[in-house]
Amino acid sequence: MLWLALHFPHLPLEALARPPDGAAFAVVSRERIVACDDTARAAGIEPGQRLAGAWARLPTLTVQERDDVRETATLRRLACWAGAFTSEICLPAPHTLLLEIAGSLRLFGGAEALCERIVTGCREQGFQPLAALAPTPLAAEWLAIGGKTIHCTDATSLPANLSSLPLAALPVPEADTTRLAAFGARTLGDVLKLPRAGLARRLGAAWSLWLAKALGEYPDPRPRFVFPEEFCERLELPAAVEHAPALLFAARRLITALCGWLALRQVGILECRLTLEHDLRQQPVSQLALGFADATRDPERMIRVLAERLQSLPLPSTVTALRLTAATPQPLAGHTPGLFGGAGHSRAGDDRLAALVEQLQARLGPEKVHGLAVVADHRPEMASRPVPPLGRASTPSARTDRPPRPLWLLPRPQALAERGGQPQHGGPLRLLAGPERLESGWWDGGEDGAFGDLRRDYFVALSPRAEWLWIFRDAEGWFLHGLFA
Repeated sequence: MLWLALHFPHLPLEALARPPDGAAFAVVSRERIVACDDTARAAGIEPGQRLAGAWARLPTLTVQERDDVRETATLRRLACWAGAFTSEICLPAPHTLLLEIAGSLRLFGGAEALCERIVTGCREQGFQPLAALAPTPLAAEWLAIGGKTIHCTDATSLPANLSSLPLAALPVPEADTTRLAAFGARTLGDVLKLPRAGLARRLGAAWSLWLAKALGEYPDPRPRFVFPEEFCERLELPAAVEHAPALLFAARRLITALCGWLALRQVGILECRLTLEHDLRQQPVSQLALGFADATRDPERMIRVLAERLQSLPLPSTVTALRLTAATPQPLAGHTPGLFGGAGHSRAGDDRLAALVEQLQARLGPEKVHGLAVVADHRPEMASRPVPPLGRASTPSARTDRPPRPLWLLPRPQALAERGGQPQHGGPLRLLAGPERLESGWWDGGEDGAFGDLRRDYFVALSPRAEWLWIFRDAEGWFLHGLFA
């Protein structure tokens, strides 16, 4: 096994909404500083300092009470995001994630590449983790908490890597570290040199057990993080947002967490819903549905669609929080590689087409973008029907023995003038082919959306502007029905 520990020392600060004016900011608990930003640290504020002393040093310091519930929710959201890399995730401490990544190394190009990708992903979401890799979960956890960015993949090198850890940085009882200091032990390496039996008599069996687990001498099973059955995550914004495009950065955190949750379940979604919480009592929330051309769990596709929707979205009031929900996952379509290592049926082209469809739907509206399916009907208006974009509905094969049909039909046939028995459209039209008689359709006469019985003679005509037109003549005269490309 190989464990990657991600320790978030600034989580109390990163989980809260910071002041938008850039003032020095700190998180407090029981009148003591828990965490502070760089501005406060530059002014001499340090974690553990009393609040009164911090205000005496920096009167303009903005403070906020620590929110354990929000920290836990933030860590759980990060755990959902990490589901894109492994399903074996633990939450051992309030500020730490443990990821068992041995089964994911080949998929992501090795330990170094995978660790770098995970740490970079955390930083892109606004978090600053301390990461360490070790064969045992406790060793990885201690190394990350101690600030040692060590990638140790061999159990035999664990004692050497753990030796430099200061006892004061480890999550152990302070009374134990005080007693060990009296023995002359300041680092974990000093403790490892002590006899285990004597250490157990003086400090209890817990220390011997901790050391055995850290070195891999004793099993250390960890409870796994239980992923939610339905995805519903809420994120409070650091400041009220007045313009919709400014919501994209915050929504990215929710989307990446959603995609990790989907990757764990090996599914995708056709739609998700983003709820915008406002500060108006008359309209507390707004709903924004994000639809996709086919099932996906690609975060970039989702962010691209959301960006298009936000560009033209009017806000009734400022937005204070976001909530993303996805309740109906869909199975993802697979693809078959080539027999001799080729791409086979690559999804690259399908993905590009899906991206185009989603962009058009986001800009024009989902009801204005659709595909066409062929229907076995000789009447042009009834020979096709709209279907969902990229739909896979079965359709009858089109006839190949009939005269050509234009790809562009007018919504309604346009009446043409007639002079001397010749149809006019920017001048006299020259008939190139025809007539083609289309008639009948009595079976759906009177039905909504149907055209009933028709009797038309169709021609291919050439206009004075060299346009190829599809026209017909019936009892009422000449009409333009379509244009050839």
